Amino acid sequence: MSNLKSVTSDIRLFKPSKSFCDIANINSIILDSLNNEAKMDYPLFWANLAKKHIHWHQPFTKILNEDNPPFFKWFEDGVLNVSYNCLDRHLVNNANKTAIISESDSGIIEKVSYKELYSKVSVFANALKSIGITKGDTVIIYMPHSIEAIVAMQACARIGAIHSVVFGGFSSKALAERVIDANAKIVITTDGQKRGGKIIPLKNEVDIAIDMLPHDNPIQHVIVYKKISYEKLKWDKPRDIWWHELIKNKSDICPVTEVDSEHPLFILYTSGSTGSPKGVQHSSGGYLLGSIMTMQWVFDNKPNDVFWCTADVGWITGHTYVCYGPLAVGATQVVFEGVPTYPAPDRFWQIIQNHKVSVFYTAPTAIRTLIKLGYDLPQKYDLSTLRLLGSVGEPINPEAWLWYYETIGNKSCPIVDTWWQTETGCHMLSPIPGVTNLKAGSCTQAIPGIMIDIIDESGKILGNNDNGYLVITKPFPSQIRTIWNNPKRYEDAYYPKDIGDGKYYIAGDFAHKDKDGYFWILGRVDDVLNVSGHRLGTMEIESALALNPIVAEAAVVGRPHDIKGEAICAFVVCRGERPTGAKAKDIESELREWIGNQIGAIAKPDEIRFGDNLPKTRSGKIMRRLLRSIAKGVEITQDISTLENPASLEQLKQVN
Repeated sequence: MSNLKSVTSDIRLFKPSKSFCDIANINSIILDSLNNEAKMDYPLFWANLAKKHIHWHQPFTKILNEDNPPFFKWFEDGVLNVSYNCLDRHLVNNANKTAIISESDSGIIEKVSYKELYSKVSVFANALKSIGITKGDTVIIYMPHSIEAIVAMQACARIGAIHSVVFGGFSSKALAERVIDANAKIVITTDGQKRGGKIIPLKNEVDIAIDMLPHDNPIQHVIVYKKISYEKLKWDKPRDIWWHELIKNKSDICPVTEVDSEHPLFILYTSGSTGSPKGVQHSSGGYLLGSIMTMQWVFDNKPNDVFWCTADVGWITGHTYVCYGPLAVGATQVVFEGVPTYPAPDRFWQIIQNHKVSVFYTAPTAIRTLIKLGYDLPQKYDLSTLRLLGSVGEPINPEAWLWYYETIGNKSCPIVDTWWQTETGCHMLSPIPGVTNLKAGSCTQAIPGIMIDIIDESGKILGNNDNGYLVITKPFPSQIRTIWNNPKRYEDAYYPKDIGDGKYYIAGDFAHKDKDGYFWILGRVDDVLNVSGHRLGTMEIESALALNPIVAEAAVVGRPHDIKGEAICAFVVCRGERPTGAKAKDIESELREWIGNQIGAIAKPDEIRFGDNLPKTRSGKIMRRLLRSIAKGVEITQDISTLENPASLEQLKQVN
């Protein structure tokens, strides 16, 4: 801990312009008032916001239940429906307002109004009911980033079913694991998708996944949306059903199923420090409240905004700031299926210009990629409609931040650099754009009502200029409720007894707070990598490698990467002789493809090195800190006196 270095050398402040501040939703007076209200009566602060911003079918009388920590409950006797809050309540005044502008990989554009989206969701919700899906059932959604994916999510919410979206880039094995853990009754998918000009046959992946399921866990139905008319499909009647056939003659009116505030809205699987993904379970009422408030506070949502979050719905960012948050506040948003570099690296700038995007939210990985591929390219496009920029997924380096601010925002758009997690549901640390003076690379301060500190190993709260564990000290409405089917894992992971004595939500990040009280995220505490803004557990990748018959043992670490944030480095001991030369290259390629099939392309190691042994202590523990130094190409300065086999280090330093 004491060796961690804070990155606060760039202390230049960037103040929001007077023109932005004059019309911002939150000014300094309002922000001070919100913070004071939260300090004076924390539960009442959130209760007042919930009453004001959520439509309740039955108002709540209980605010925060702390009887069984850390299994907190918010507004538990209140009754609502999330889909109603996203769709129905806009039909009176904004029925014809555009809800979604969808642009496909190939450039096809579709626009749907709130009335049209309400109709699509209602029809599909009735279709789900017709095949027996009811309140509390779990549904897997394995689809491209599209209107149909949002329709499927909203339809589940409408009838009280619990959805679990699996990113379309994950492999059939990863899909099967999630189907089993969620005990899903159906899978919703497409025949395929085009992404970056390439065809991805999603239905075929579903078929492979279903073949992996145990016989006592059969999927009842696979609903398939015909998206690209992919011809090489296997069809299993009556299990497989075309979407367009299922919705025939279904009513476009579907009364909502009322659920209590704590009813699970969705499960979203995220990597942990152990081999198996964690099913993060979110509530309905608390999660919805966090989504709404951050749209208003952080994104300064205005009625005429065109909002664009580039994240896929397979990740939490796509849940909160595509499917739920924008629709709950009645915003118009862009949904783009493709990638920023296809067919050329100007795709993002074309979309901003063509659809007159005003609020743009993307990841540092995308920003760094676009800088590399076309530093001056944005200047060819009219980006003058932009008024607010956002960053998500990982800390943004100051150089990328400055390019984003100067080149994309023309030095006039505040950047909301947001820190949050799958488990928090919405932003925790972020500038408030009409108030906060910005620092390149800092996520600045907590949003109103979120109590964040930094502690040491003993649980002592640290002051400014000290490095420590980032913790949230009070329960908050949008937080994870439990790990699906594994409450003990939830307690152990987020409220561990050995850090803070189980009193605080442990975020799993090291952080630093500078002299102005601004937070700087320094990196993960556990063995979780942040690759292109997505969390991947090293143990999950190691477990997948170990399944290959070539591999006797493997260890995975991360190293800094200019574009992706972190690169994946695997150190492998093979069965038999250590491969060298061309054979090592061949096995490296084989193992990369193996990981792609086991987990997904995003988890493929950037580099694989081979040795006769991994560096271990005499007690058999792998010394990962040494592997991190080797991966980074830096001199090993750590104590190696406990290392059993020092010769292993020299082998592992060799690049294939």
